[in-house]
Amino acid sequence: MAFSGAEKEGKEVKIYENLDDLKIDLAEYVAELSEAAVKERGTFSVALSGGSLIGLMGRELRHPPYIETLDWALWHIFWADERVVPKNHPDSNYKLAKDNLLPKVLVLPSQMHSINDSLSAKEASEGYEFLIRQLVKTRLVGVSETSDCPKFDLILLGMGSDGHVASLFPNHSVLDNTEDWVTYVTDSPKPPPERITFTMPVINAAANVVVVAIGSSKADAVHLAIDDVGHECPSLPAKMVKPTNGKLTWFLDKLAASKLDSCAHKSE
Repeated sequence: MAFSGAEKEGKEVKIYENLDDLKIDLAEYVAELSEAAVKERGTFSVALSGGSLIGLMGRELRHPPYIETLDWALWHIFWADERVVPKNHPDSNYKLAKDNLLPKVLVLPSQMHSINDSLSAKEASEGYEFLIRQLVKTRLVGVSETSDCPKFDLILLGMGSDGHVASLFPNHSVLDNTEDWVTYVTDSPKPPPERITFTMPVINAAANVVVVAIGSSKADAVHLAIDDVGHECPSLPAKMVKPTNGKLTWFLDKLAASKLDSCAHKSE
């Protein structure tokens, strides 16, 4: 496996020569977190974001060895963001995960905790936060040691070329929401316009956060998020991902990493 790895200001940055190596290592990383969480707590709570990331992971996790070895019955799936569309709509992150990532036989509907898609964006976000609060009370989802936020075992995020993560977009008012666990947008810069999303405090309360960026179109945002150039874009959502008491790991292909400070990343 060809990749560079480095620790930079509390972040682990993994850079891969090709997409195959990245997706294989990402699947192994998720499997290791699943095994550790199940051993410690008896369950694995993972929150997914949408986009190509789900398809990328699904091609590995739905096949041997993981189809046989992962404790799928102990997985509980959440969505770090979701488009407020019917669950059978092509834009639905729920549909994307159900069709491309989760083994249909091994993951029951009761393990997939999704929004009520019949509600407005505001109502859906409120309902989803209520659901998560109930599951925190039962300890199906952990609770942060430093705040009242839920502590997911893993939040898995993609990153847009503008540096957005989940449905937290640059210069959007939702970035300032530190009170709610889940909020909503009705004017997303990317269609569809209505979405729900975890707030930044919830993302930063996770035990593990993974951000995946692939392709040259992400290179500028990756540079701004990882390298010491915060003054140039202080409110870039991807740069605001800083787990309080957890681990942040970036998975990058060499195109997305092409504008990183070369001194910070040395080949192994």
